[in-house]
Amino acid sequence: MAFSLLDAAWGAIGGLLIGLSAMLYLLANGRIAGISGIAGQALAVTPAPVGARIESAAFLVGLVGAPVALALLTRAPEIGVTTHVPILIAAGLLVGFGTRLGSGCTSGHGVCGMSRFSIRSIVATLSFMAVAGITVFLSRHFLGGAA
Repeated sequence: MAFSLLDAAWGAIGGLLIGLSAMLYLLANGRIAGISGIAGQALAVTPAPVGARIESAAFLVGLVGAPVALALLTRAPEIGVTTHVPILIAAGLLVGFGTRLGSGCTSGHGVCGMSRFSIRSIVATLSFMAVAGITVFLSRHFLGGAA
């Protein structure tokens, strides 16, 4: 799969839309657009009024629905999963545990927190990225993953 200028443009447009949506969410709600917090609120893990739960659920529907709608209207990106389902489940559980432990996820810390120069978010994002790099290195070079 070759990288093209069109792929770069889609990535840049996606990044701009993520930044714009995070900014609009902060301006409209006075809250950070952290997906783990929004999901916790929608699923009643985090205490919140009913109206906030409905808003959070609508946000998550849009988060999942927008890429599906785009894929129906344009060419869908090629997605290849090269690992086993139990590993994906374990990874998902570890990420969920990490977001609770770190009081946020990559969207809250990486997009919103770093743009506000939050030291806590900068440290959290550096930690996420370091662990991700170590995980890829170990899985590719020591656990027989794809190179």
